[in-house]
Amino acid sequence: MPGQSAYMELSEILPFAAGAASFIVAGVLVGWISRQPAGTKQMMEISDAVRVGAAAFLKREMKVIVPVAIALSVIIGAFLQPSNGIAFAVGATLSAVAGLISLKITVKAAVRAANLSGSGLGKTFAMAFRGGATVGLAIPAMALLAITGLYLIYEDPITIAGVGIGASLIALFIRIGGGIFTKAADMGADLVGKVEANIPEDDPRNPATIADNVGDNVGDAAGMGSDVYESYIVTILAAILIAALIGAPELFLYPILIGTSGMIASIIGIAIVGSKNITDVMKPLDRSFYVSAGIAIVLNFAFTMWFVGDTAASYALFGTTVIGVLLVPVIQKITDRYTNYKYGPVMEIAESARWGYASLTLMGIIKGLQSTGPFMIALVAAIIISYAVSSSAAPEGADPVLYGIFGTSLTAMAMLSLAGIVLSIDAFGPIADNAGGIVEMTGMGEENRKVTDEIDAVGNTTKAVTKGFAIASAALAALAMIQAFQFEAAHVFEGVLELNYSLTNPSVIVGLLVGGLVPFIITGQLINGVSRAAGKMVDEVRRQFKADPEILTGKSKPDYAKCVDIATVASIKELWKSAIIAIIAPIILGVLLGPTAVAGLLMGAVVTGIFLAYHLANTGGAWDNAKKLVEMRGQKGTEEHKVAVVGDIIGDPYKDTAGPALNTVIKLLNTIAIVFVSAFVAVLVL
Repeated sequence: MPGQSAYMELSEILPFAAGAASFIVAGVLVGWISRQPAGTKQMMEISDAVRVGAAAFLKREMKVIVPVAIALSVIIGAFLQPSNGIAFAVGATLSAVAGLISLKITVKAAVRAANLSGSGLGKTFAMAFRGGATVGLAIPAMALLAITGLYLIYEDPITIAGVGIGASLIALFIRIGGGIFTKAADMGADLVGKVEANIPEDDPRNPATIADNVGDNVGDAAGMGSDVYESYIVTILAAILIAALIGAPELFLYPILIGTSGMIASIIGIAIVGSKNITDVMKPLDRSFYVSAGIAIVLNFAFTMWFVGDTAASYALFGTTVIGVLLVPVIQKITDRYTNYKYGPVMEIAESARWGYASLTLMGIIKGLQSTGPFMIALVAAIIISYAVSSSAAPEGADPVLYGIFGTSLTAMAMLSLAGIVLSIDAFGPIADNAGGIVEMTGMGEENRKVTDEIDAVGNTTKAVTKGFAIASAALAALAMIQAFQFEAAHVFEGVLELNYSLTNPSVIVGLLVGGLVPFIITGQLINGVSRAAGKMVDEVRRQFKADPEILTGKSKPDYAKCVDIATVASIKELWKSAIIAIIAPIILGVLLGPTAVAGLLMGAVVTGIFLAYHLANTGGAWDNAKKLVEMRGQKGTEEHKVAVVGDIIGDPYKDTAGPALNTVIKLLNTIAIVFVSAFVAVLVL
């Protein structure tokens, strides 16, 4: 048997080996995708227009973001800790890279999936899934390697907490910018094209069509890639922070090993997905996930016994990882129930279209609100069980409370360890959506469109599932971060401030109220931003139709570039408001009222933010699939279809802008609080 030092060396090597393997498999998939025929000249022209538009958006967004990121990196490094400044730069840079990787792969895979749509469901699905799997493998690997490298260099996790700020801030920028871009384009295209001009979705006569397809990539692909990357970073950081507070050396690398097991499991799960005899797209996706989950559980057990030891506490900690793995399909089933057109809630929304716009709108909101109940039960059960199991098995001399919190953080980490397979299942959605747009714009035929529509409908559900997955992990990670913040504040202000976190402290109450308000303020800002940007898009599409009536006859070509430019300018203009609130709220409250108010703010934001985010994601997803159900029933062009289209339009900023952004806001608030805790001096005394 190797000695303790050999165990530690091996535990440090394994994450790098798993990350390298993930990149290699991703590279193989990129090579396979690139070798597939891209289609006709017309298809390539559309794909190139989407690629150029998406690249132009990211380039302009980065011109705004990069100077801010550099300035914050210098400020954090100079006034707090140099290591945190470096960590911030690493987190921010890789978050941007995550978005760029997602963007490039989805554009490349979409045109090839469109070209394969005439070869049947299996081959089209395989192309879309392998494109998504490239993203799913590369981004978690990048996150795992980044956090492992930083931790091994600096060792004290509090000195690298800036990596979470960098990852969250850039992800928020990309999420907000991409979300506003895609929904402004989508709403403009639908309101004027489908509702007013009565032309099909993705019709080449619609000036906003290319902008809509660009938006699928910058919002759903780049945005989700950055989101999952920062979720992974913040979750593993939370677990390492708690492990450091416990002070047991054998636990320091344990969260990273949990990430390693999930990475290996995801590679295997992706490898078993084929293209033959596929009649139901969800079946191979479900099989892939369950295989990955099973392998992750086995590897978690092996790593726990090997690196942590064969003790009662080890078995308890392993049990918390099992809870995290099992929580993923539970969240998936709940989300699927409320967003899939095969089940009652979406069917009821589709039926309500017969009674008009108000009925469909209210029914969507009702079902979205109802979906938060089962979600809450699943989260509460996971928290109670993970805490009870781990705290009751705490070794002699260890703090049971800290052990319980560590168990909950491991549950979150075990969830995120499967980010590779979950993101793979999610990322094929925007590829299928773009492929459908190319099929429609090139007139490939109804049969081809049926194939892409079937995959796209499943993609809508899997995108909703991934959002639920990210929201749940954010909630669990945030709870651990709040505890880490309280312990760090106690250390920083020992003998200086008396920290009372009970509800008898007015500072805590003020913090709860402010924190509870933040998600609502940001949601309002984001939806308002989408509405303003969409208004400009609607005006432009109407202007083009009026200025050149030949566009609708197909004799003239619309000015696609103008619509892309409008969406780009409008989305970048809206970037700052939400990010500024998330950054300054904990700092101002901490400086004025101290750490206790900040702890209240963090808890208030978690409680309202996670349920509001889940409601928004599910309501929007349900409206989207209700529209698809109406279309699948052959009701395109009917009054019911127009009502369903409007419901989908209302849901767009819900599910693709505001909902996903809140997930990132929750984590950004926590990482800001951890890094800036030494500045919370309590100027005022309540």
